[in-house]
Amino acid sequence: MTQAQIIHEDPLNDRHKPNGFSDRVAFSLTRALRFVADSFFAKRYGHRAVVLETVAAVPGMVGGMMRHMRSLRRLEDDREWIHTLLSEAENERMHLMTFIEIARPSWFERMIILGAQGIFFTSFLLLYIISARTAHRLVGYFEEEAVYSYSEYLREIDSGRLENVPAPRIAIDYWQLPENATLRDVVIVVRQDEAGHRDVNHRLADSFDEPTD
Repeated sequence: MTQAQIIHEDPLNDRHKPNGFSDRVAFSLTRALRFVADSFFAKRYGHRAVVLETVAAVPGMVGGMMRHMRSLRRLEDDREWIHTLLSEAENERMHLMTFIEIARPSWFERMIILGAQGIFFTSFLLLYIISARTAHRLVGYFEEEAVYSYSEYLREIDSGRLENVPAPRIAIDYWQLPENATLRDVVIVVRQDEAGHRDVNHRLADSFDEPTD
């Protein structure tokens, strides 16, 4: 069995098949951004995580804010989704705080972070206003790619090509890992988080199949 087959058959790497125009738009955007990330970072997975987790923390905050405003506007409770999305944003922020300790970003990467966050926040907010369904589907596809990337990260560690350094204290405290936890343990729990975010956003996108506003 090839490595590609192993990744495909791993339930953590489940993929959502695009269904309809909205899904195809989200899928195409994801593929384009994946190409950019692959071209820029290649196998520098730690630095890749630092930059991409900065962007990954945006959708949950935007989605939570928009659901919050929708709840106020329609005088309807939406506590479950608001809290879920804001928790997602916080979880992604903790991913960032963790990988900053592992791969110290350079001055250039910090500039990329500033630009990428500003562009992505504005773009994602506009997309959410136009089509919340497409926005959540986009995040679902983003998270599919994140799971795949962390699987590749894990493979590099297991092969010995990347050093399995001790886990940062912030990761040990946040995920309640053993004191002797390593980078490998961190990648595993982060990958599990991303799989959960993938499922949540695909499920929320599915809930917009019928107009709600």
